[in-house]
Amino acid sequence: MTAEPISEAAAEPVSEPTPRWWPRPPVDGWTVDDLHTLPGLPPHTEMIDGSLVFVTPQRAFRNLMIRLLTNGLLAGVPPELAVFNEMTVVIDRKNGPEPDVLVVREEAFEGLRQTSFDVADVLLAVEVVSPESEARDRNTKPRKYAAAGIKHFWLVEMEGKDDHPIVRVYELDPVTHEYTWSGTHRDRLKVRAPYDIDIDLTALHKR
Repeated sequence: MTAEPISEAAAEPVSEPTPRWWPRPPVDGWTVDDLHTLPGLPPHTEMIDGSLVFVTPQRAFRNLMIRLLTNGLLAGVPPELAVFNEMTVVIDRKNGPEPDVLVVREEAFEGLRQTSFDVADVLLAVEVVSPESEARDRNTKPRKYAAAGIKHFWLVEMEGKDDHPIVRVYELDPVTHEYTWSGTHRDRLKVRAPYDIDIDLTALHKR
């Protein structure tokens, strides 16, 4: 790996150390293995088509929705399944996205040092849309999740003047290998798959 030097600032010293170089990507792009070996990557860095994707500062909506959905999913999760936040899903050597919330097979959990799950063990992927991630969450990621065989996908967005949540639920069509819309939920998210789930979405404003 080579690096490009960054010239030192001639002005006053900064209070925090700044990187003097950035890694130059290989000719054929990064691989998922690099997510675990490159030094100094920001938390929750994703890999899409061999490119590193960094997380920008997030709105409170995303943080609170992840918490609300996670708690709701945990409330009724069967023993053979498990719920996680922001864990890398290895689709192939060039794609390691990080769903905001995911449901996986319990047997896929290997211990507290685990950093990723194989896509074959993921039953549900949830993306909470942020302004900077809108294109990825609405288009790139759902296509990749569907092609990789994840059966259930939720897209969560903020809507209206009161910024209330809206959850669009999709299921994988086994013939086309694409997601089909199965419902839009604004006040209450009640579905039967991947298991019985009932979440009060209005609780977001009842903190």
